[in-house]
Amino acid sequence: MLIAIPSLLGISAVLFTILALAPGDPFGELATNPAIPPEVAAALRAKFGLGDPVLVRYLHWLSAMVHGDWGFSFASRMNVDTLILQRLPTTLGVIGASQVLALLIALPVGVYAATRPYSIFDQIASTFALIGFSLPTFFTGIVFILVFSINLNWLPFVFRGDLSATGFAWWWEESKQAIMPIAVLGLFQGATWTRFVRSAVLDVIRLDYVTTARAKGLPESGVVLKHIVRNALIPVVTLIALQMPVVFGGAIVTEQIFRIPGIGSLLISAILANDTPVIMAVTFVFACLVILFNLIADLLYGWLDPRISYR
Repeated sequence: MLIAIPSLLGISAVLFTILALAPGDPFGELATNPAIPPEVAAALRAKFGLGDPVLVRYLHWLSAMVHGDWGFSFASRMNVDTLILQRLPTTLGVIGASQVLALLIALPVGVYAATRPYSIFDQIASTFALIGFSLPTFFTGIVFILVFSINLNWLPFVFRGDLSATGFAWWWEESKQAIMPIAVLGLFQGATWTRFVRSAVLDVIRLDYVTTARAKGLPESGVVLKHIVRNALIPVVTLIALQMPVVFGGAIVTEQIFRIPGIGSLLISAILANDTPVIMAVTFVFACLVILFNLIADLLYGWLDPRISYR
């Protein structure tokens, strides 16, 4: 777990250096605006340290981050931490619900298909998993909008963060507008994880201790749940942890499609506006979340396999 700290430091240093060396200037518009005197533009650049060496700027940024100062957004004219805290719950809610949906699809379908290999169910599940894995989230999102929003008019395709309803009506409207983004991300991840769950279960189901458990007369459900699935989940947990960057990348695309006011759409708008403090903070938050999920995966290893010790 201690390796997370140097990992975050390394990631932050690389991100900051890339952004510092990238072309563009947050105050580039000031130089072309005749209403702003050159000394005012120079004072702003000096205030934010844009003329300092990259190493000095990085150390200042790191020190400010440690003390809770995430910087100031040049485009939104407000503190970066306020911007992120406004949008982070929406992103985490969509991603969390989509991952729950993916697990609810992948675990039962993958396990059932592996216990009946090459059956009709296995072939159908493998076909749909391959289709779902092959279709990118932006394509699936557009198809969902065409079918469920434009043709059937069942669901709204623009995610609104300022719903005026209250009580049960608010929950109903919030659920309706969240269905398609959650389904797009969940189906894509569920298709990916189904293939790996099936493969992991097939590897475990042939082992000797499974044959021994069946020879002892244990019920098939007990053999599958206690002896097969639990051991097969170890590589699946590894896969889920390693795929978190893909999940967040898909969330960025999905937020753009459905106009979700999350940190993914905030990142895109910050890139278009060359808002460096926001870009740095959002990418750093994504890195922290990825490392957090990897730490959770490490803890799950010990629960799934008691032989794994962290002493």
